[in-house]
Amino acid sequence: MKRFRFTLLAVCLVLLLLGAHDIRLLLRNPAPLTISLADLERRGAPRDWLRIRDARLDLLEAISTSGTIELEAFLVPLKTVRGQQPVRVMVETRDPAVMELLRTYYFKLDSERERQEFLAKNRDAFFPQREVTGMLVGNLIATANRDKLLGLAKQVGMDVSEDVIFISEDKTPPKWRGVFFALIGLAGLIKILWPRREPSRNTTG
Repeated sequence: MKRFRFTLLAVCLVLLLLGAHDIRLLLRNPAPLTISLADLERRGAPRDWLRIRDARLDLLEAISTSGTIELEAFLVPLKTVRGQQPVRVMVETRDPAVMELLRTYYFKLDSERERQEFLAKNRDAFFPQREVTGMLVGNLIATANRDKLLGLAKQVGMDVSEDVIFISEDKTPPKWRGVFFALIGLAGLIKILWPRREPSRNTTG
């Protein structure tokens, strides 16, 4: 019974930790902070929710995060100019236009000649310049995911900085999840630490 209570106590504390993290994240990021790619590379990420301007996506260096033919997302370097090395900022994107372009380039063309012709006709699409909005990957909860993405980039031989910044495009701070976790964790703690006492029975005859 005591082991069961300790397990519940641990679960409640974890929920409180997760809830506090999400609430703090939301309070620190009421709206995305606009920053240029050059400033982000030089100063680092001042907030978790960013709108990055003056960014050029290098889709020819994009990496599939799934590692299989079933494409889920791509990890794309962001650069101020083409050919910039090492890569200091990367975005994890599920943009349908990007997904379809890379799916066609890698899987729907039968020869290298066809790929080169397709690239020549769509060169601007492979190096688009646009704003990128999303959440920073690498906080307390997502550190393991950041390490996985960094390992993936190095595995394919990309020249990537050790302190590379990863952005998950279109991701936003959770609005209600933190409050829900905190309330559930707090309710559980109250239940465990202040259990309801059973009324005493009168044993006199």
